[in-house]
Amino acid sequence: MSQADSFDPYAMPAEAIKEPPVSLWSALRNIGPGIILAGSIVGSGELILTTRLGAKYGFIFLWLILYSCVIKVFVQIELGRYAISSGKPTLGALNDLPGPKFGAHWLCWWWLAMLLVTVFQLGAMVGGVGQALDLAFPALSNWLAAITSGVSPALSNMFETRGSLPWAMLTAVACILLLLSGGYKRIELITTVLVVSVTLITVVCMLVLPRMGFPIRPTELWEGMKFRLPEGAEGVAEAFAVFGITGVGAGELYQYPYWCLEKGYARFAGARNDSDDWARRAKGWIRVMYLDAWASMIVFTVATLAFYVMGSAVLHVQGLVPDKEEMIKTLSKMYEPAFGGWTIVAFLIGAWAVLFKTLYVSSASHSRLTSDFLSLGNFVRYETVGERARMIRWFCVFYPCLAFLLFLWNGNPPFMVFIGGLAQAVTLPVIAGATVYLRFRGTDRRLAPSGWSDLCLLFAFVSMSAMAAYVLYDKLFPKSA
Repeated sequence: MSQADSFDPYAMPAEAIKEPPVSLWSALRNIGPGIILAGSIVGSGELILTTRLGAKYGFIFLWLILYSCVIKVFVQIELGRYAISSGKPTLGALNDLPGPKFGAHWLCWWWLAMLLVTVFQLGAMVGGVGQALDLAFPALSNWLAAITSGVSPALSNMFETRGSLPWAMLTAVACILLLLSGGYKRIELITTVLVVSVTLITVVCMLVLPRMGFPIRPTELWEGMKFRLPEGAEGVAEAFAVFGITGVGAGELYQYPYWCLEKGYARFAGARNDSDDWARRAKGWIRVMYLDAWASMIVFTVATLAFYVMGSAVLHVQGLVPDKEEMIKTLSKMYEPAFGGWTIVAFLIGAWAVLFKTLYVSSASHSRLTSDFLSLGNFVRYETVGERARMIRWFCVFYPCLAFLLFLWNGNPPFMVFIGGLAQAVTLPVIAGATVYLRFRGTDRRLAPSGWSDLCLLFAFVSMSAMAAYVLYDKLFPKSA
């Protein structure tokens, strides 16, 4: 962090240096940041927005789902490379770029603006979990409505008309308690278990669809791989929102270097210097980071495709579109062919895991970035590790509470995810452009990637920018009916 006379939360003492693993098995034992990222990725966007896109338009956007999951990883790994090379997380790196500063660099302020919009997604997660648990245990809502009737008729009426609210409240509290009870290792462990469970359940459901009367035809898959968009501005906007939120979204791109640093990749390499030993160690831990990023890409791509295919093959043919208070109930129809009469139980377990883990990981990530932004903008000054840790813990309480309040105010999870997806999609060209600058002007040349990787990074930046420009043009100059 470029803050004079202040401690460095990502300091790299000599005693932390560690040789990189030499075998594949040892390297696999050192992955983790990508799995945490997958915990955030395989969440509201996939369960809500991706399935909704498939339900409305069928297989037409299969190409976009695949492209979205793969292309952004090239930006992710370059941000991870720079973090290992410099020891700085995303906001610290952006704050050192040339350009106007208003306390913090304008790119850091852009991140804050994106955060304030994407926090609506957290409200969608709280609300989605609330809807799922209300369907499973409706008696609780009725009981709460009854016992609060004498104390607060307005609250009683709210619990009676929106049964998901008490569960949403309990979800926010559970998330806070879990966040306050542990650090990186706890987050990594919980996320790994939930990501694997959700992915397996969803893939099994997708694989049995043909046997249950919902065939996945090769011709439909082939048509879905053709580059095309539906007519109408609404379809383009929804596709753009899905592009922003599926795979590694803009929010996750900011977050990944933080988890790489907390895992210890930069500390293990040691402070940057001109020695051959440092370059060798850094290259070794960058290889581990590569493995981490691409392994997580396989996980979230499989899960995202499964959600999209189920929405297209099951909901689209029945004319069902998840929306508002009926969102979870409609989404459960995807699981009915696989699980029959007890579909609601299987789905509610999956929905809870998907949405809760995303709320959990996102709140943890937002808390770290927000704490650093306040320091970069000179709003606060941390003198010790403990002071920064206390600020992070405060935000671990703040964000779940804010998520609940946003759901209480809006109550439409698909819309909340849609808004967050658009904000992330607009931010993708910005963070990709900054990453290109960091790659060619900031990363140690001894750690430079292959020319092929550089080409993919540039293509990612150009294609993201072109897509954002197309959607902006489409919104400003819509085609006449």
